[in-house]
Amino acid sequence: MNIQVAVLCDAATDDNGKLNLLGAFDTIYTPHLPATHPQCSIALRVTFFNGDEGKHTLRVNFVDADGRSIMPDLPSIPVEVVLPDDIHFGTRNFIVNIQQLKFENPGLYSIDLSIDNQPLASVPLMVKHNPPAA
Repeated sequence: MNIQVAVLCDAATDDNGKLNLLGAFDTIYTPHLPATHPQCSIALRVTFFNGDEGKHTLRVNFVDADGRSIMPDLPSIPVEVVLPDDIHFGTRNFIVNIQQLKFENPGLYSIDLSIDNQPLASVPLMVKHNPPAA
């Protein structure tokens, strides 16, 4: 298993196996706290190889700097990998759309990705508080 792409972006689509990304970012600037980010997407492109065949569970966990989940309701994603005999690998795109993502505090956050409880990647996100000038 290999994660080719793991990114936080404004939007993503899968068009017949092509992963389309719009507005990849790693920092959110906000004038007020708590802050609500209206919409974003977590986009993943994962390559599976012959030894990866079978049923798996992809888990996405959005956590703060202390490792506390800020979105405990994100569902795990069941993945079944079946590769034809003449294929050496297969690639699949995953998109998780998030609405009204709330941040109580500024600081470092991350999107932790695992398959079958094995960590595969972590995507950092910085939330910066820029209060309006008085």
